[in-house]
Amino acid sequence: MTDSIAPRVLIVEDEPDLAQLLNEYMQAAQYSTTVINNGTDANDWLQANEVDIVLLDLMLPGMSGLDICRDIRKASDVPVIMITAKVEEIDRLIGLELGADDYICKPYSPREVVARTKAVLRRTLSDTSSSEDQNQSVVLCEERSSVIVHKQEIELTQIEYRMFKLLFEQPGRIFSRQFIMDNIYTDYRVVSDRTVDSHIKKLRKKLQAAAPEQDIIRSVYGAGYKFENL
Repeated sequence: MTDSIAPRVLIVEDEPDLAQLLNEYMQAAQYSTTVINNGTDANDWLQANEVDIVLLDLMLPGMSGLDICRDIRKASDVPVIMITAKVEEIDRLIGLELGADDYICKPYSPREVVARTKAVLRRTLSDTSSSEDQNQSVVLCEERSSVIVHKQEIELTQIEYRMFKLLFEQPGRIFSRQFIMDNIYTDYRVVSDRTVDSHIKKLRKKLQAAAPEQDIIRSVYGAGYKFENL
């Protein structure tokens, strides 16, 4: 996510209170949102507009979420998170088989939806990065939770990988410890600044094995950390 271009989120939800609540949380997380409460209207809107991710309720007036998802997949690979109060396993399987990227059951925490949205978008970004020129100084390998620095592969833990990926995707931007905590620990565990510092220290040590003369992750006194292009 960048400061200048906010990811575009389409929220398709026919319950006004839920739609408003989800919209507020998404905007607070710096997403650009559009809210539609009718399935037919949402399907028409998607024919004429581009979006980065769709939060799609299953039961909608006009056209069901499953039918919308089916139409989306005929023409696009835009990420879709399906949201529903129907918890029967058959609905879950049908939703995912149609190409939904994730599935959330009501009642849900809006914070969970935001976290899952971030996770899906990051997977989408990593798919793009994996197809980039392999001669780059730094290449991410999500399937192995590793990073290649100067053609040398470095294995990382899941936390280290998510932390490095966050910094790597916005080179030069300074990330505060609080921001890192909020975006890395999606299970809302209680962590401290020292926990972040400890992971950064271990991550730096691994990176220095491949680039001993370069400070890939730099600390900015009193502010946080940033990734420097090699």
